[in-house]
Amino acid sequence: MDMAYLIETIVKIVVIMLIFSALAGLGTYFERKVLAFMQRRLGPMSVGPYGLLQVAADGIKLFTKEDIIPTNVVAPIFKFAPVITAATAFMAAAAIPFWPQFTVFGYTVHPIVADTEIGLLYVLAVMAIGLYGLLLGGMASANKFSLISAARTSAIFISYEVVTGLSLLAPIMIVGSFSLIDFNNYQVGGITHWLVWTQPVAFILFWIAAFAETGRTPFHLIANDHEIIDGFGTEYSGMRWGLFFIGEYANMFFISFVIALVFLGGFGDGGVMGALALIAKVAFFFFFFLWTRAAWPDVRPDQLMWLCWKVLMPIAVINVVVTGLVMMF
Repeated sequence: MDMAYLIETIVKIVVIMLIFSALAGLGTYFERKVLAFMQRRLGPMSVGPYGLLQVAADGIKLFTKEDIIPTNVVAPIFKFAPVITAATAFMAAAAIPFWPQFTVFGYTVHPIVADTEIGLLYVLAVMAIGLYGLLLGGMASANKFSLISAARTSAIFISYEVVTGLSLLAPIMIVGSFSLIDFNNYQVGGITHWLVWTQPVAFILFWIAAFAETGRTPFHLIANDHEIIDGFGTEYSGMRWGLFFIGEYANMFFISFVIALVFLGGFGDGGVMGALALIAKVAFFFFFFLWTRAAWPDVRPDQLMWLCWKVLMPIAVINVVVTGLVMMF
């Protein structure tokens, strides 16, 4: 293996982990500020200017808080479950091009860890595996409410994953590739070439499924904030609970990148403006996750499953069939 390629890959992995770990913390700050603004409050204000150091204070608290392993839990699985959720979130980043390629001192840097031919399939598969961390965490706990949360997780997991896959099938048929870079290159002709115009139904379906994929309101049913307990995370404390938290916010950023790259042209033909445009698109989708939490109520698990199986899945299948017929004629 080329040594320069190996060093570049290691550097990209470290940079992605550092940046998105920090962004996960900053995401909590922006969420609290957005919710406060929409509810006519101030949000964090006491720690640092405008409460900016609240992120550092929360991080210090999580790292120093006692890690309690309750009696009667299945200790090995209980300890390892948060690692699955956090690790798979960052593993999904391997196939996402976060930036156009650029040159430094004559060396071309490709801001993607692994440009595989099945990049989109890989991202969705790894993000789906992350749900097993929540499932195992609830099942390994010595708490019936955590177990119920885990059962609820498995039930709704199947429902929205079907919609996620079917919604992307039509765009994949058009582009003829699973690579996110190929999706970006297919739309380099400008805004009129974006797939959102030819696949608006797939765009809306995938956007809806993204809320369930990341466990956000109105589909925040895995550990519902409106309940007295914290679902699968009821018995977790300290940094183990923090790993679940980091995984959720990292997934919000990564799924926002996927939406922007698949449907909204990504970074186009490259350059500074293309990179800034991609960041703006991701920022919009991340803000929409926060806005929805402040503006929409949560639905019941049975309502989500009814929506996925009886409404969204038939629409996705019809969209795939229509797309196939249009491509044939």
